[in-house]
Amino acid sequence: MSYGDEEAAETVPCPHCGAQVYEEAERCPHCETYLSDEDAPAHKPWWVVAGAVAALAVVVLWIWKG
Repeated sequence: MSYGDEEAAETVPCPHCGAQVYEEAERCPHCETYLSDEDAPAHKPWWVVAGAVAALAVVVLWIWKG
């Protein structure tokens, strides 16, 4: 690693646990939380999950009664 690379690899404190992490990191290696909302995976709204479960229950009941 050259001297210029060391300057680019600066660390910042994790906003969740305070551990030092690389500035470009997506997740903290200590507490494993995402450092920003943009990096975190998208969560499906509860109503999408509830709708999928309800639809599956209807299909299972339809097949079972049929």
